[in-house]
Amino acid sequence: MNWRSLIAARACVLIASMSMLVAAAAPGTGRASWKASEVEVLASLGIDRLPAPAPDPSNAVAANPAAAALGEALFSDTRLSRNDAVSCASCHDPGKGFQDGLPVGHGIGTGRRRSMPLVDAAYSPWLFWDGRKDSLWAQALGPLEDGAEHGGNRLRHVRQLAAHYARPYLALFGSLPDLARAPPDASPLGTPEQRVAWASLDASTRDAVNGAFANLGKAIAAYERTLRHPETLFDAYVRAVVANDPGATRLLAAEEMRGLRVFIGRGQCVSCHNGPLLTDQAFHNTGVPARPGLAPDHGRRAALPQVVVDEFNCAGPYSDAGEDQCAELMFMSKDDPALEGAFKTPGLRGVALRAPYMHAGQFATLEDVVRHYARAPAAPVGLTELTRRSTPHGRAPIRLSEQDIHDVVAFLGTLSPAAARKRSE
Repeated sequence: MNWRSLIAARACVLIASMSMLVAAAAPGTGRASWKASEVEVLASLGIDRLPAPAPDPSNAVAANPAAAALGEALFSDTRLSRNDAVSCASCHDPGKGFQDGLPVGHGIGTGRRRSMPLVDAAYSPWLFWDGRKDSLWAQALGPLEDGAEHGGNRLRHVRQLAAHYARPYLALFGSLPDLARAPPDASPLGTPEQRVAWASLDASTRDAVNGAFANLGKAIAAYERTLRHPETLFDAYVRAVVANDPGATRLLAAEEMRGLRVFIGRGQCVSCHNGPLLTDQAFHNTGVPARPGLAPDHGRRAALPQVVVDEFNCAGPYSDAGEDQCAELMFMSKDDPALEGAFKTPGLRGVALRAPYMHAGQFATLEDVVRHYARAPAAPVGLTELTRRSTPHGRAPIRLSEQDIHDVVAFLGTLSPAAARKRSE
Protein backbone atom coordinates (compact mmCIF):
# COMPACT_ATOMS: atom_id res chain seq x y z
CA MET A 1 0.00 0.00 0.00
CA ASN A 2 1.18 3.52 -0.79
CA TRP A 3 1.77 5.29 2.52
CA ARG A 4 1.25 8.72 1.00
CA SER A 5 -2.26 7.67 -0.05
CA LEU A 6 -2.90 6.02 3.32
CA ILE A 7 -1.90 9.11 5.28
CA ALA A 8 -3.87 11.46 3.02
CA ALA A 9 -6.99 9.33 3.43
CA ARG A 10 -6.67 9.18 7.17
CA ALA A 11 -6.18 12.96 7.40
CA CYS A 12 -9.92 13.40 6.82
CA VAL A 13 -11.04 10.82 9.35
CA LEU A 14 -12.69 12.14 12.52
CA ILE A 15 -10.99 10.39 15.45
CA ALA A 16 -13.65 9.73 18.08
CA SER A 17 -11.28 8.50 20.77
CA MET A 18 -7.56 8.57 21.36
CA SER A 19 -5.04 6.90 23.62
CA MET A 20 -3.96 8.81 26.72
CA LEU A 21 -0.83 9.87 24.85
CA VAL A 22 -2.75 11.34 21.97
CA ALA A 23 -5.25 12.96 24.32
CA ALA A 24 -2.41 15.08 25.63
CA ALA A 25 -1.91 16.59 22.18
CA ALA A 26 -3.66 19.67 20.90
CA PRO A 27 -7.19 18.74 19.69
CA GLY A 28 -7.26 17.58 16.08
CA THR A 29 -3.49 17.42 15.63
CA GLY A 30 -1.27 14.53 14.62
CA ARG A 31 1.70 15.52 16.77
CA ALA A 32 0.77 13.27 19.67
CA SER A 33 2.07 15.64 22.36
CA TRP A 34 5.49 16.05 20.74
CA LYS A 35 7.12 19.32 21.69
CA ALA A 36 8.19 21.64 18.87
CA SER A 37 11.85 20.84 19.56
CA GLU A 38 11.08 17.11 19.38
CA VAL A 39 9.25 17.52 16.09
CA GLU A 40 12.35 19.15 14.68
CA VAL A 41 14.46 16.22 15.85
CA LEU A 42 12.03 13.78 14.28
CA ALA A 43 12.06 15.72 11.02
CA SER A 44 15.87 15.58 10.95
CA LEU A 45 15.71 11.76 11.00
CA GLY A 46 13.34 11.35 8.07
CA ILE A 47 14.59 9.96 4.77
CA ASP A 48 13.11 13.05 3.08
CA ARG A 49 15.93 15.08 4.64
CA LEU A 50 18.63 13.00 2.94
CA PRO A 51 20.23 15.00 0.10
CA ALA A 52 22.01 13.49 -2.88
CA PRO A 53 25.47 12.22 -1.92
CA ALA A 54 28.22 14.79 -2.32
CA PRO A 55 30.45 14.45 -5.39
CA ASP A 56 33.60 12.41 -4.88
CA PRO A 57 36.45 14.49 -6.31
CA SER A 58 38.81 11.53 -6.00
CA ASN A 59 36.72 9.45 -8.44
CA ALA A 60 36.07 11.02 -11.85
CA VAL A 61 33.58 8.31 -12.82
CA ALA A 62 31.68 8.21 -9.52
CA ALA A 63 28.43 9.44 -11.09
CA ASN A 64 28.90 7.77 -14.49
CA PRO A 65 26.14 5.23 -15.29
CA ALA A 66 28.49 3.23 -17.54
CA ALA A 67 30.97 2.97 -14.68
CA ALA A 68 28.17 1.84 -12.36
CA ALA A 69 27.18 -0.87 -14.84
CA LEU A 70 30.77 -2.10 -15.02
CA GLY A 71 31.03 -1.90 -11.25
CA GLU A 72 27.88 -3.96 -10.75
CA ALA A 73 29.33 -6.73 -12.92
CA LEU A 74 32.65 -6.62 -11.05
CA PHE A 75 30.83 -6.62 -7.72
CA SER A 76 29.41 -10.08 -8.41
CA ASP A 77 32.40 -11.58 -10.25
CA THR A 78 33.91 -14.50 -8.33
CA ARG A 79 36.88 -14.53 -10.69
CA LEU A 80 38.23 -11.64 -8.62
CA SER A 81 39.34 -14.09 -5.95
CA ARG A 82 42.04 -16.69 -5.49
CA ASN A 83 39.61 -19.62 -5.51
CA ASP A 84 37.09 -18.28 -8.07
CA ALA A 85 34.40 -18.54 -5.41
CA VAL A 86 34.36 -15.18 -3.60
CA SER A 87 32.95 -11.89 -4.86
CA CYS A 88 32.07 -8.60 -3.19
CA ALA A 89 28.50 -9.90 -3.06
CA SER A 90 29.62 -12.87 -0.95
CA CYS A 91 29.97 -10.64 2.12
CA HIS A 92 27.68 -7.87 0.86
CA ASP A 93 24.73 -9.93 -0.31
CA PRO A 94 22.06 -7.80 -2.04
CA GLY A 95 19.44 -10.20 -0.69
CA LYS A 96 20.53 -9.50 2.89
CA GLY A 97 20.81 -5.73 2.83
CA PHE A 98 24.36 -5.89 1.40
CA GLN A 99 25.77 -7.73 4.42
CA ASP A 100 26.15 -11.44 5.22
CA GLY A 101 24.50 -12.08 8.59
CA LEU A 102 27.72 -13.52 10.05
CA PRO A 103 29.49 -12.38 13.23
CA VAL A 104 32.72 -11.85 11.27
CA GLY A 105 33.33 -11.85 7.54
CA HIS A 106 34.18 -15.07 5.74
CA GLY A 107 35.78 -15.24 2.31
CA ILE A 108 38.89 -17.26 1.48
CA GLY A 109 39.37 -17.37 5.23
CA THR A 110 37.74 -15.91 8.32
CA GLY A 111 38.19 -12.27 9.27
CA ARG A 112 38.06 -10.58 12.66
CA ARG A 113 35.30 -8.02 12.06
CA ARG A 114 31.71 -7.95 10.87
CA SER A 115 31.00 -7.12 7.21
CA MET A 116 29.45 -3.66 7.15
CA PRO A 117 26.37 -3.03 4.96
CA LEU A 118 27.02 -0.88 1.90
CA VAL A 119 23.65 0.80 1.32
CA ASP A 120 24.11 4.59 1.34
CA ALA A 121 27.83 4.16 2.10
CA ALA A 122 28.42 7.02 -0.35
CA TYR A 123 27.55 9.41 2.49
CA SER A 124 30.42 8.25 4.68
CA PRO A 125 33.78 10.05 4.61
CA TRP A 126 35.46 7.01 6.18
CA LEU A 127 34.95 3.35 5.34
CA PHE A 128 35.25 0.16 7.38
CA TRP A 129 34.66 -0.09 11.12
CA ASP A 130 37.95 1.71 11.79
CA GLY A 131 37.83 4.19 8.89
CA ARG A 132 41.07 2.97 7.33
CA LYS A 133 39.87 3.97 3.85
CA ASP A 134 38.71 7.44 2.87
CA SER A 135 36.62 6.66 -0.22
CA LEU A 136 34.34 3.99 -1.60
CA TRP A 137 36.81 3.10 -4.33
CA ALA A 138 39.71 2.72 -1.91
CA GLN A 139 37.44 0.59 0.28
CA ALA A 140 36.65 -1.68 -2.67
CA LEU A 141 40.34 -2.38 -3.28
CA GLY A 142 41.25 -3.54 0.21
CA PRO A 143 39.35 -6.87 0.30
CA LEU A 144 40.59 -7.83 -3.17
CA GLU A 145 44.11 -8.36 -1.82
CA ASP A 146 43.25 -9.37 1.72
CA GLY A 147 44.24 -12.96 2.45
CA ALA A 148 41.07 -13.69 4.44
CA GLU A 149 38.71 -12.09 1.91
CA HIS A 150 39.33 -12.37 -1.86
CA GLY A 151 42.94 -13.49 -1.45
CA GLY A 152 43.95 -12.12 -4.86
CA ASN A 153 46.69 -9.82 -6.04
CA ARG A 154 46.51 -6.65 -8.09
CA LEU A 155 48.37 -7.91 -11.15
CA ARG A 156 46.01 -10.87 -11.55
CA HIS A 157 43.00 -8.60 -10.96
CA VAL A 158 44.16 -6.29 -13.75
CA ARG A 159 44.57 -9.31 -16.02
CA GLN A 160 40.95 -10.23 -15.27
CA LEU A 161 39.91 -6.73 -16.27
CA ALA A 162 41.73 -7.07 -19.59
CA ALA A 163 40.39 -10.57 -20.25
CA HIS A 164 36.71 -10.01 -19.42
CA TYR A 165 35.97 -6.28 -19.31
CA ALA A 166 38.29 -4.66 -21.84
CA ARG A 167 35.58 -2.96 -23.90
CA PRO A 168 33.72 -1.14 -21.08
CA TYR A 169 36.99 -0.45 -19.28
CA LEU A 170 38.64 1.12 -22.33
CA ALA A 171 35.55 3.23 -23.01
CA LEU A 172 35.75 4.64 -19.50
CA PHE A 173 39.45 4.86 -18.75
CA GLY A 174 41.26 4.83 -22.09
CA SER A 175 43.94 2.16 -21.81
CA LEU A 176 45.11 -0.98 -20.05
CA PRO A 177 48.72 -1.77 -19.17
CA ASP A 178 50.75 -4.10 -21.38
CA LEU A 179 51.39 -7.17 -19.24
CA ALA A 180 52.76 -9.50 -21.92
CA ARG A 181 56.12 -9.82 -20.13
CA ALA A 182 54.83 -9.55 -16.58
CA PRO A 183 54.58 -12.52 -14.20
CA PRO A 184 51.09 -13.98 -13.60
CA ASP A 185 50.90 -12.79 -9.99
CA ALA A 186 52.46 -9.79 -8.27
CA SER A 187 51.55 -7.36 -5.51
CA PRO A 188 53.32 -5.27 -2.87
CA LEU A 189 50.85 -6.74 -0.33
CA GLY A 190 50.87 -10.40 -1.37
CA THR A 191 52.85 -13.48 -0.53
CA PRO A 192 56.65 -13.26 -0.34
CA GLU A 193 56.82 -14.58 -3.90
CA GLN A 194 54.30 -12.00 -5.13
CA ARG A 195 56.23 -9.21 -3.46
CA VAL A 196 59.44 -10.31 -5.13
CA ALA A 197 57.62 -10.43 -8.47
CA TRP A 198 56.25 -6.94 -7.85
CA ALA A 199 59.70 -5.57 -7.10
CA SER A 200 60.96 -7.08 -10.36
CA LEU A 201 58.57 -4.96 -12.43
CA ASP A 202 59.84 -1.64 -13.73
CA ALA A 203 58.42 1.49 -12.16
CA SER A 204 56.25 2.41 -15.15
CA THR A 205 54.59 -1.04 -15.21
CA ARG A 206 53.91 -0.90 -11.47
CA ASP A 207 52.38 2.52 -11.89
CA ALA A 208 50.20 1.35 -14.80
CA VAL A 209 49.01 -1.68 -12.84
CA ASN A 210 48.22 0.48 -9.83
CA GLY A 211 46.27 2.88 -12.03
CA ALA A 212 44.17 0.10 -13.55
CA PHE A 213 43.63 -1.47 -10.15
CA ALA A 214 42.44 1.90 -8.81
CA ASN A 215 40.05 2.20 -11.76
CA LEU A 216 38.61 -1.20 -10.92
CA GLY A 217 37.79 0.16 -7.47
CA LYS A 218 36.36 3.36 -8.94
CA ALA A 219 33.94 1.39 -11.10
CA ILE A 220 32.77 -0.70 -8.14
CA ALA A 221 32.34 2.51 -6.13
CA ALA A 222 30.18 4.01 -8.91
CA TYR A 223 27.85 1.05 -8.49
CA GLU A 224 27.87 1.23 -4.70
CA ARG A 225 26.91 4.91 -4.87
CA THR A 226 23.59 3.87 -6.44
CA LEU A 227 22.53 1.79 -3.42
CA ARG A 228 19.78 3.55 -1.46
CA HIS A 229 17.64 2.83 1.55
CA PRO A 230 13.89 2.77 0.82
CA GLU A 231 11.27 4.60 2.83
CA THR A 232 10.03 2.86 5.97
CA LEU A 233 7.09 3.02 8.34
CA PHE A 234 9.08 5.42 10.51
CA ASP A 235 9.48 7.85 7.59
CA ALA A 236 5.74 7.79 6.93
CA TYR A 237 5.18 8.58 10.59
CA VAL A 238 7.67 11.46 10.62
CA ARG A 239 6.16 13.00 7.52
CA ALA A 240 2.69 12.79 9.05
CA VAL A 241 3.84 14.35 12.33
CA VAL A 242 5.60 17.21 10.56
CA ALA A 243 2.44 17.81 8.50
CA ASN A 244 0.35 17.69 11.70
CA ASP A 245 -1.73 14.92 10.15
CA PRO A 246 -4.16 13.22 12.58
CA GLY A 247 -3.42 9.92 10.82
CA ALA A 248 0.04 9.93 12.38
CA THR A 249 -1.37 8.57 15.62
CA ARG A 250 -2.38 5.32 13.91
CA LEU A 251 0.96 4.56 12.24
CA LEU A 252 2.99 3.45 15.25
CA ALA A 253 1.98 0.93 17.88
CA ALA A 254 2.11 2.06 21.51
CA GLU A 255 5.39 0.22 22.19
CA GLU A 256 6.99 1.69 19.07
CA MET A 257 5.94 5.17 20.12
CA ARG A 258 7.33 4.67 23.61
CA GLY A 259 10.58 3.35 22.14
CA LEU A 260 10.91 6.35 19.87
CA ARG A 261 10.49 8.68 22.84
CA VAL A 262 13.25 6.86 24.71
CA PHE A 263 15.42 6.86 21.57
CA ILE A 264 15.37 10.64 21.12
CA GLY A 265 15.10 11.38 24.84
CA ARG A 266 16.56 9.86 27.96
CA GLY A 267 18.04 6.87 26.11
CA GLN A 268 20.44 9.32 24.39
CA CYS A 269 20.55 7.06 21.32
CA VAL A 270 20.09 10.02 18.99
CA SER A 271 23.33 11.55 20.29
CA CYS A 272 25.24 9.30 17.88
CA HIS A 273 22.48 7.82 15.74
CA ASN A 274 21.26 11.04 14.17
CA GLY A 275 20.44 12.40 10.72
CA PRO A 276 18.45 10.59 8.01
CA LEU A 277 20.80 7.60 8.09
CA LEU A 278 20.82 7.53 11.91
CA THR A 279 24.59 7.78 12.19
CA ASP A 280 26.94 10.65 12.93
CA GLN A 281 29.58 8.96 10.70
CA ALA A 282 32.02 9.30 13.61
CA PHE A 283 33.98 6.91 15.83
CA HIS A 284 33.13 6.08 19.43
CA ASN A 285 34.36 3.78 22.17
CA THR A 286 31.23 2.42 23.82
CA GLY A 287 32.83 -0.39 25.80
CA VAL A 288 31.92 -3.20 23.39
CA PRO A 289 33.62 -6.36 24.67
CA ALA A 290 36.28 -8.15 22.68
CA ARG A 291 35.05 -11.15 20.73
CA PRO A 292 36.00 -14.39 22.51
CA GLY A 293 39.14 -15.82 20.97
CA LEU A 294 40.25 -12.52 19.45
CA ALA A 295 42.67 -9.99 20.91
CA PRO A 296 41.22 -6.58 21.92
CA ASP A 297 40.74 -4.41 18.85
CA HIS A 298 42.19 -0.89 18.94
CA GLY A 299 39.83 0.38 16.25
CA ARG A 300 40.21 3.89 14.88
CA ARG A 301 43.45 4.64 16.72
CA ALA A 302 45.27 1.80 14.93
CA ALA A 303 43.80 2.75 11.53
CA LEU A 304 45.05 6.34 11.47
CA PRO A 305 48.60 5.52 10.29
CA GLN A 306 47.16 3.20 7.62
CA VAL A 307 44.97 5.80 5.95
CA VAL A 308 47.76 8.39 5.98
CA VAL A 309 50.22 6.21 4.02
CA ASP A 310 47.64 4.53 1.76
CA GLU A 311 48.71 5.10 -1.87
CA PHE A 312 45.02 4.93 -2.84
CA ASN A 313 43.83 7.68 -0.49
CA CYS A 314 42.34 10.97 -1.65
CA ALA A 315 45.70 12.70 -1.79
CA GLY A 316 47.51 9.79 -3.45
CA PRO A 317 48.77 9.51 -7.04
CA TYR A 318 45.75 7.50 -8.23
CA SER A 319 43.13 9.90 -6.92
CA ASP A 320 41.39 12.31 -9.29
CA ALA A 321 41.14 14.99 -6.59
CA GLY A 322 43.10 18.21 -6.50
CA GLU A 323 45.40 19.11 -3.63
CA ASP A 324 42.72 21.22 -1.95
CA GLN A 325 39.90 18.68 -2.26
CA CYS A 326 40.90 16.22 0.47
CA ALA A 327 39.85 18.17 3.55
CA GLU A 328 38.70 15.09 5.50
CA LEU A 329 42.14 13.53 5.12
CA MET A 330 44.06 16.73 5.79
CA PHE A 331 42.17 17.68 8.92
CA MET A 332 41.34 14.31 10.47
CA SER A 333 42.07 13.93 14.17
CA LYS A 334 45.33 12.03 14.66
CA ASP A 335 46.12 12.27 18.37
CA ASP A 336 42.80 12.08 20.19
CA PRO A 337 43.09 9.43 22.94
CA ALA A 338 39.31 8.94 22.72
CA LEU A 339 39.90 7.12 19.42
CA GLU A 340 41.51 4.19 21.25
CA GLY A 341 39.06 1.32 20.88
CA ALA A 342 36.63 3.51 18.94
CA PHE A 343 34.56 2.19 16.05
CA LYS A 344 32.32 3.77 13.47
CA THR A 345 28.70 4.44 14.37
CA PRO A 346 26.66 2.17 12.09
CA GLY A 347 23.50 3.54 10.51
CA LEU A 348 20.30 2.04 11.90
CA ARG A 349 18.17 1.81 8.78
CA GLY A 350 17.29 -1.84 8.30
CA VAL A 351 19.07 -2.72 11.56
CA ALA A 352 16.43 -5.21 12.72
CA LEU A 353 17.19 -7.35 9.66
CA ARG A 354 20.93 -7.65 10.09
CA ALA A 355 21.86 -9.48 13.27
CA PRO A 356 24.34 -10.07 14.86
CA TYR A 357 25.61 -6.69 16.00
CA MET A 358 28.71 -4.61 16.73
CA HIS A 359 32.09 -4.67 14.99
CA ALA A 360 32.67 -8.38 15.57
CA GLY A 361 29.13 -9.67 16.00
CA GLN A 362 29.46 -9.68 19.80
CA PHE A 363 25.71 -9.35 20.41
CA ALA A 364 23.13 -11.73 18.93
CA THR A 365 20.06 -9.51 19.33
CA LEU A 366 19.06 -5.88 19.47
CA GLU A 367 17.90 -6.45 23.04
CA ASP A 368 21.50 -7.40 23.86
CA VAL A 369 22.75 -4.21 22.22
CA VAL A 370 20.38 -1.87 24.07
CA ARG A 371 21.00 -3.70 27.34
CA HIS A 372 24.76 -3.20 26.84
CA TYR A 373 24.29 0.56 26.61
CA ALA A 374 22.22 0.55 29.77
CA ARG A 375 24.82 -1.56 31.59
CA ALA A 376 27.79 0.52 30.34
CA PRO A 377 30.65 -1.88 31.16
CA ALA A 378 34.32 -0.94 31.11
CA ALA A 379 35.97 -0.99 27.70
CA PRO A 380 38.52 -3.71 26.82
CA VAL A 381 40.84 -0.96 25.52
CA GLY A 382 40.61 2.79 26.04
CA LEU A 383 37.78 4.43 27.94
CA THR A 384 34.10 4.03 27.16
CA GLU A 385 32.12 7.17 26.40
CA LEU A 386 29.10 5.77 28.18
CA THR A 387 30.48 6.78 31.58
CA ARG A 388 33.08 9.45 30.80
CA ARG A 389 32.03 13.01 31.58
CA SER A 390 35.34 14.76 30.98
CA THR A 391 35.19 14.59 27.16
CA PRO A 392 32.86 16.22 24.61
CA HIS A 393 31.26 12.83 23.93
CA GLY A 394 30.97 11.77 27.58
CA ARG A 395 27.47 11.53 28.97
CA ALA A 396 25.59 10.58 32.09
CA PRO A 397 24.81 6.87 32.53
CA ILE A 398 21.75 5.65 30.65
CA ARG A 399 18.99 4.28 32.88
CA LEU A 400 16.63 1.91 31.08
CA SER A 401 14.14 -0.60 32.40
CA GLU A 402 13.46 -3.92 30.70
CA GLN A 403 10.26 -2.36 29.34
CA ASP A 404 12.30 0.52 27.91
CA ILE A 405 14.64 -1.94 26.24
CA HIS A 406 11.72 -3.83 24.73
CA ASP A 407 10.18 -0.59 23.48
CA VAL A 408 13.38 0.73 21.89
CA VAL A 409 13.80 -2.55 20.01
CA ALA A 410 10.18 -2.32 18.86
CA PHE A 411 10.87 1.17 17.52
CA LEU A 412 14.02 0.01 15.71
CA GLY A 413 11.84 -2.43 13.82
CA THR A 414 10.06 0.49 12.15
CA LEU A 415 13.33 1.42 10.43
CA SER A 416 13.19 -1.66 8.19
CA PRO A 417 11.30 -1.87 4.88
CA ALA A 418 9.75 -5.16 5.99
CA ALA A 419 8.06 -3.36 8.89
CA ALA A 420 6.30 -0.99 6.51
CA ARG A 421 5.14 -3.86 4.30
CA LYS A 422 3.89 -5.86 7.28
CA ARG A 423 1.95 -2.95 8.72
CA SER A 424 0.29 -2.13 5.38
CA GLU A 425 -1.07 -5.65 4.78
